[in-house]
Amino acid sequence: MGLISNGSTIFDNGSMASGFGGSMVFIKKLTASSSATLSFVDGTDGVVLDDSYKEYYITFNNIHPQTDSVDLGFNMSTDGGSNYNVTKTSTFFLALHSESDSTNLTYVAGSDLAQSTADQLTGAGNLGADNDQSISGYLHLFNPSSTTFVKHFIWDTNLSEFRDRVHTNHIAGYGNTTSAVDAIRFRMTSGNIDAGDICLYGIA
Repeated sequence: MGLISNGSTIFDNGSMASGFGGSMVFIKKLTASSSATLSFVDGTDGVVLDDSYKEYYITFNNIHPQTDSVDLGFNMSTDGGSNYNVTKTSTFFLALHSESDSTNLTYVAGSDLAQSTADQLTGAGNLGADNDQSISGYLHLFNPSSTTFVKHFIWDTNLSEFRDRVHTNHIAGYGNTTSAVDAIRFRMTSGNIDAGDICLYGIA
């Protein structure tokens, strides 16, 4: 039985309406516990990351770093997770507001990528490791199984910065490969992912 609010379907047969023209189908949840990496690999531990869906949506809930002044990053694989080195080109801008009421809106050239196989990061060492600091957000990955097109992504995050500022980061780009992407990995630039969870959904 579905849940309908004001004429719109919210839940139907275990799926959640996504707002993207389809339903969000839950696939897998990863929970960090001093984890060096968290990865979704197609065909492993119930993970689906193939042509079952043309869009995938990944949520981040209170990802807390072990180390202060670090970044969360991701990379993609075309060989089942043996190598995470897909070439990427991206853009990056942020808005920030400090507890002392200073603000900024800027393009961050040092945090974008230009034909780089490095991890795409959420900033420039901004994430704080105080007990109440973390990063949350989502990554939207488009048609990763395509063997015709590059792999577009949009990554929006909000984080508690080590200098007691809020950062809202907008990152978008593409993996410059026509090979199917079948795995994605998340890790900090230094230290482990101390806590938090990452959930993978397919957009039906």
